[in-house]
Amino acid sequence: MKKFKAGLFVKVLLAIAGGALLGLVAPDVVVRILKTLNVLFAQLLKFIIPLLILGLVTPAIANVGKNAGKMLLVVIGIAYLSTIFSGFFAHLCSSNAFPHYLQAGELSSEALSAREFQPYFDLKIPPVCDILTALLLSFMLGIGIIATGSSPLKKAFEDFGAIVKLTIEKVIIPMLPWYVFTMICEMGARGVLAVVLGSGFKIILTGVVLTVLYLVIQYCIAGAVAGKNPFKCLWNMLPAYLTAFSICSSSAAIPVTSSCTRKNGIPDDIVDFTIPLCSTVHMCGSTIKLAVSAIAVAYLTGTPLPFAVYAHFVLMQGIAAVAAPGVMGGVLMASVGLLESIMGFTPDQTALVMTLYLALDGYGPACNVTGDGAIALVINRFFNKKTTLA
Repeated sequence: MKKFKAGLFVKVLLAIAGGALLGLVAPDVVVRILKTLNVLFAQLLKFIIPLLILGLVTPAIANVGKNAGKMLLVVIGIAYLSTIFSGFFAHLCSSNAFPHYLQAGELSSEALSAREFQPYFDLKIPPVCDILTALLLSFMLGIGIIATGSSPLKKAFEDFGAIVKLTIEKVIIPMLPWYVFTMICEMGARGVLAVVLGSGFKIILTGVVLTVLYLVIQYCIAGAVAGKNPFKCLWNMLPAYLTAFSICSSSAAIPVTSSCTRKNGIPDDIVDFTIPLCSTVHMCGSTIKLAVSAIAVAYLTGTPLPFAVYAHFVLMQGIAAVAAPGVMGGVLMASVGLLESIMGFTPDQTALVMTLYLALDGYGPACNVTGDGAIALVINRFFNKKTTLA
């Protein structure tokens, strides 16, 4: 018999349950030890995120030049616009919805200060550079590789990216449930866990509803452009949605997404070009999930979130999400540094966003891959029988 291996979703649920129970009975010394581990992991995250961007975004940009063409640029442009628009859609809806069922400032610093736990020591691990520097450097290097045709430099960054991917997959991702466990345990000891879990269910449900609404909007637009019934096309994509929901990966669902897209009358050459590319650059569902979680945490902690700051975050997050393909939880890993560098979140707030993001991971990738089918409808309308994929 094959050995049962729990997925990340199951592990996070177990971490939440275990942390909640331990937080109720653990003595202060245990909570402080877990707080120390929590702080150390947060420092490790700060260190690895700029490297992830440098190692994954740089070769991704360089690879654009390899097969550069009109269709490629149009697909990337539509995918990026869809990704950032999803972030603004999430802001519009959640900002108006949360005041009806969440209490502002419920997790403010004043509310949490009644009982604080300090780590036994705080080991600083300074990152090589900050997030924005890493993004700018990735663009400079990626475009420079295209312009100079430097194969050795491109190969070097691809190898560096492979090392970063391995570190994320073998070290960071396996440690995430423990990170959640330490945070939930501390919340239980502070006496605020009931608020977090009660609000968390409402936040996650909000995210699920918004992704479904966003898909309806996408297909209404794509259907109007392509001259097809949007709801029939959306129904044909249901197997892809369910597959990505269950395996929590856009890339792994490519075969099913491609098959569903063909049912909408899209020819093989368009499907084979658009769907794999969109699985790399189209992250609308993951963006909604991250945005809803971040907006909710800001609201619950009483943190001001000016629209200009949020817009800056969404525009940069859409670029950082390019680093996500092939890395489990990649969108979260690529974007988490922006929460602190742009939105001014504390490590505790960032940890809470990560917990909400991971608590039901599947609905983000499910929206991503289903939305890929809508982009394929638009591309087919303008490029079918007009452009050859040489």
